[in-house]
Amino acid sequence: MSDLHAPILTPIAINDIDILNPRERNQRIFDTIIANIQDIGLKKPVTVTPRRQQDGALRYLLICGEGRLKAFKQLGETHIPALVVEVNDEEAFIMSLTENIARRQSTGIQSLAGIDHLRKQGDTAELIAAKTGLAERYVSEILFLLNSGEERLIDAVAKGRLSLATARIISRAGTEGDAVKIALQDAYESGQLRGSQLAQARRIAERREQCGRTLQTPSKRAPGKSSMTANALVKSFQQEVARQKQMVRKSEFTQQRLLFITGALRELLADDHFMTLLRAEGLDSLPRYLSERLHSNGGIR
Repeated sequence: MSDLHAPILTPIAINDIDILNPRERNQRIFDTIIANIQDIGLKKPVTVTPRRQQDGALRYLLICGEGRLKAFKQLGETHIPALVVEVNDEEAFIMSLTENIARRQSTGIQSLAGIDHLRKQGDTAELIAAKTGLAERYVSEILFLLNSGEERLIDAVAKGRLSLATARIISRAGTEGDAVKIALQDAYESGQLRGSQLAQARRIAERREQCGRTLQTPSKRAPGKSSMTANALVKSFQQEVARQKQMVRKSEFTQQRLLFITGALRELLADDHFMTLLRAEGLDSLPRYLSERLHSNGGIR
């Protein structure tokens, strides 16, 4: 894979961005993305690569962040924060596939572990946000939970059982059961929580009241076993980093094979005898994406 120029973070007009690898998204998940952006802002900018058109206009190819882009558009925004990287079509496509695979295989726990690791180094919320690309407000809320020792709530957030906004409501209400119930009821009546979300939040809050903020209290800890600690989260994060590096190496190998296959197909399709055989068998048409890749000059058509 060719060396990348240092990415540039800049706001880009949503209408100037074309989606490279569109995919269907579960409506419930999409609604959650919109709600999170409304509540805490954009946690991570999208990634794009520039493409100059034949008429001289500059457009951008979206590498990752389709859900965030569509959510911003639905919320009526005209621009979105984006990391601009200089890569060719092959690299952009591989990066997009890698991002989608990584998203499906990982959980929020790695992100939380990374924030905790930087917190222990003494980094501020502003500095952590700059290093990770996460929204500063999101980082501040996570730091609040970490500093409050809310292991149980953090675990629920990481597993997708509780939103960060709801965890914040429970934590700030304290540990008194009645106070937490009142806070959750107020959130429900104001529209911050829906019926199923309220029921889930109440169950987690009751468990927190009974067993404490940590995942396992010392009196109930089995001999020889440790609770889910920040060190365990950091170790999990480090393992994920190693897995991601392995994925990058595999993607580079895949890219080389893709370049070889593309070159071979171009040579075959330039052979008149080979094309005559394909036409005779009714095999002379190609999928749109493959056809554009073989015949375009790298621009977006």
